[in-house]
Amino acid sequence: MNYQWYPGHMTKAKRMMQEDIKLIDLVIEIIDARVPLSSRNPDIDELGKNKARLIILNKSDLADEKKNDAWAAWFQEKGCFTAKVNARSGTGMKKIQDTIQEACKEKIERDRKRGIMNRPVRAMVVGIPNAGKSTFINTLAGKACAKTGNKPGVTKGKQWIRLNKNIELLDTPGILWPKFEDQLVGLKLAVVGSIKDELLQSEELAMWLIGYLRGEYAGLLAERYQIEEDGTDLEILEQIAQSRGCKLKGNLPDYPKTAALIVEDFRSGRLGRITLECV
Repeated sequence: MNYQWYPGHMTKAKRMMQEDIKLIDLVIEIIDARVPLSSRNPDIDELGKNKARLIILNKSDLADEKKNDAWAAWFQEKGCFTAKVNARSGTGMKKIQDTIQEACKEKIERDRKRGIMNRPVRAMVVGIPNAGKSTFINTLAGKACAKTGNKPGVTKGKQWIRLNKNIELLDTPGILWPKFEDQLVGLKLAVVGSIKDELLQSEELAMWLIGYLRGEYAGLLAERYQIEEDGTDLEILEQIAQSRGCKLKGNLPDYPKTAALIVEDFRSGRLGRITLECV
């Protein structure tokens, strides 16, 4: 299956971000901690070059804690400030404003030497669809400033949000990039919910997920679904269908229903804390 989703508003959003970047001191990039590389838009590196960068590993509560630490260290080695957060619950959010100030320390010092006092840091919040940008902004601001939804493509336009006298945020729409060079990237984004489900085949996502989990998290599927992790990935899918009562007439397995169940169990964290990429 060819994974791609690039509606017209994303082209418009990218142009708008290119125009606004000259106003910005810091790029805050929200990524999904379960897929730290796949959830980074390569266009943002070009857009934000020469700007301070803060990488937010969001949904870190759903990701493998050891791998969260490894990815945070990896991004720091690349010269980025990092933070592990769960924007929905607020975990890790208290330190963000201090981290923003730290990331822009040189800029603040330059302003002070020029006699420019108390100019707020301006940060552009960027990321792919459904990474949690709007939830991050609302939690940071302590109020509902940005529209949120548990599906990609909710934010369509830009919005300035003043946190306090020291920090202003520019909320931007989630944008993907026109073509995935590696279709595995598209598949992982589909698994975590950053591509609209209506465009996908859940069976393909579930089969890939089963194969990955058997390799990286052996025994997890057996424990969750009370099955044996023997045989092919398809046989595992059939066992889960049997275990969960996902059947059609004639006692045949209901593959779409079973696949949707597995993907939803992963997305919700019911399968446990899982990261789909290693450093």
